[in-house]
Amino acid sequence: QVQLVESGGGLVQPGGSLRLSCAASGSIFSILSIDWYRQAPGKQRELVASITSGGSTNYAGSLEGRFTISRDNAKNTVYLQMNSLKPEDTAVYYCHTQGVVRHYWGQGTQVTVSS
Repeated sequence: QVQLVESGGGLVQPGGSLRLSCAASGSIFSILSIDWYRQAPGKQRELVASITSGGSTNYAGSLEGRFTISRDNAKNTVYLQMNSLKPEDTAVYYCHTQGVVRHYWGQGTQVTVSS
């Protein structure tokens, strides 16, 4: 019903920036809320940011100000702009949405922040 594919991860130095993309298939995309999660090695998966169908955004913890979530419904794509990256941001980042009967997850994209 819904397929999510993340891209844009990679290796970046502390203080650098990346923009992650979540490309979605399915005709229902425009009415879905979309989330970004991340999971660092040995740690629980955590919610990073969410965006509703109307464009309202929410951020976890103190991430607002460094991370910005946005969407382009015409392109069926959600973005996560990540600035001032820190080593503790290193994780696999996942796109997520909840459908009628199940959760949908992308395959994840690795973000590594290291000197």
